[in-house]
Amino acid sequence: MKIVAQIKDPVNKEMELFEKKFHESMSSKVALLNRITYYIVNRKGKQMRPMFVFLTAKLVSGGKVNERTYRGASVIELIHTATLVHDDVVDDSNKRRGFFSVNALWKNKIAVLVGDYLLSKGLLLSIDNEDFDLLKIISVAVREMSEGELLQIEKARRLDITEDIYYEIIRQKTATLIAACCSLGACSVNPGSDDVETFRKFGELIGMAFQIKDDLFDYGDEAIGKPTGIDIKEQKMTLPLIYTLNNCSKKEKSWLINSVKKYNKDKKRVKEVINFVKESGGLAYAEEKMLSFKAEALTLLDKYPSSDYKSSLELMVNYVVDRKK
Repeated sequence: MKIVAQIKDPVNKEMELFEKKFHESMSSKVALLNRITYYIVNRKGKQMRPMFVFLTAKLVSGGKVNERTYRGASVIELIHTATLVHDDVVDDSNKRRGFFSVNALWKNKIAVLVGDYLLSKGLLLSIDNEDFDLLKIISVAVREMSEGELLQIEKARRLDITEDIYYEIIRQKTATLIAACCSLGACSVNPGSDDVETFRKFGELIGMAFQIKDDLFDYGDEAIGKPTGIDIKEQKMTLPLIYTLNNCSKKEKSWLINSVKKYNKDKKRVKEVINFVKESGGLAYAEEKMLSFKAEALTLLDKYPSSDYKSSLELMVNYVVDRKK
């Protein structure tokens, strides 16, 4: 059994019903909108986020979910999809998971409006059912994701990102949505309990490890993926590079910054940067940090009794750092 199927196994029934409910939550009286949302739904990814919601809910409740859990999973997926549609417009990206993006097929104006529509559908799903506690969790996540993106843009211009600022950016940009999935799952079945904060933290730690793993892909290694250097080309400050900048001579630092600022499109120079970061221990340092976030996440599960849901969440944490793409 493939690892993702293994993770999904204890919530297969819930995921099937969720698909149906999620489809319904997107429907509209406008034919164009239905055509676009149908296109989006049929090109979905692994659906890790709703899986987090159901696994967390079942872990803290001893195997039960309720209508709030389904709504929580739908809200997360609606809002996540809205952010992806908007991201493709912001990044001027024509592909999403190997398929044409919404903006590539229907232009930016329509893509922005579809993103807005999905966002409002998510908010209304919570409001109409008076799930105000769930709404607060997701609204905080949306605010933080926007702040994280803007903080990254502001800092990238000057390439002056410290390790602390980097963690703040990835916490907001990536980790906050996974944190919202896990706390939503706990909150849907056990509102007001300590589990809600425990699983917010759990999701945040997984998100941090996930993003550092993505950073490592950029440096290519047999164990990590193919060499790309995309982040360097896009002048993104990632952990291996930040560590290297903080631990090299003044001369090397100025060569590095110059390479990222002015020669980021030069393949030979990008390769030299990748090799220099590797030799300076940047990759080893980032990997060590990633494993420390992973270990902290797993420790939070210790207080819960053994179950299929707990095993799946442990598997998920390991998958995040062991994945090959």
